[in-house]
Amino acid sequence: MNTKRSILVLAMSLSVLSLIAQTKVIAHRGFWDTPGSAQNSIAALIKADSIGCYGSEFDVWLSKDNVLIVNHDPRFKGKRMETSTAQELTALKLSNGENMPTLEQYFQTAQTLPNKTKLILELKEHNKKQRETEAVKRIVEMVKKYGLEDRIEYISFSLHATKEFIRQSPDTPVYYLNGELSPKELKAIGCAGFDYPLRPIKKNPEWIKQAHDMGMQVNAWTINKESQMKWLIDNGVDFITTNNPLLLQQLLSR
Repeated sequence: MNTKRSILVLAMSLSVLSLIAQTKVIAHRGFWDTPGSAQNSIAALIKADSIGCYGSEFDVWLSKDNVLIVNHDPRFKGKRMETSTAQELTALKLSNGENMPTLEQYFQTAQTLPNKTKLILELKEHNKKQRETEAVKRIVEMVKKYGLEDRIEYISFSLHATKEFIRQSPDTPVYYLNGELSPKELKAIGCAGFDYPLRPIKKNPEWIKQAHDMGMQVNAWTINKESQMKWLIDNGVDFITTNNPLLLQQLLSR
């Protein structure tokens, strides 16, 4: 009886450890909170790979002249992303001294990374849906050009862009960011899962199990507090996007 009980306890413990081990680290806008780096910089991508992150998240816009540019905000140093040319945008300096990168430069760097970190590409919500459709087309073409199909995942706040990624790249994981759709609704449109902030996940914790039961995955953003990380790990989320990837790695290694 004691032996059987010990085996049962061991099996349960291994099950819990397996669940915890499934949670993976995604560096939000790359690993930027470290010397020599900056949000959405090429250095941030390199540094995320260097510490073994599962993925490095970054943001993409389509410039006025149809060049894909990596940056978060719709305006940077007085230049609007959608109404400025690539030449104007890539002349701008990030806080670490880098020029604002194009997506092509990002992908060229990604090809050289030794740990092959995943590329978590967020297409920003553009003013017109047709611009998002065009951006998706160009992104998918560039991913194929650089042979990065197995390393790319797509995310967006725009439901239109989300559906376009699913339509134009049906074999690639696509996640929706906004937080209002249930796993069942996301499954119906072809999402691989949801990528939500903590509030809707805590409001609907059953969504985690529902998503897993349907073969979907769960990511939470942008989680920087240890207590929130622990809650998400304990509840079995698959990914956590954070500005503090080292802290999350430490928690997962305990």
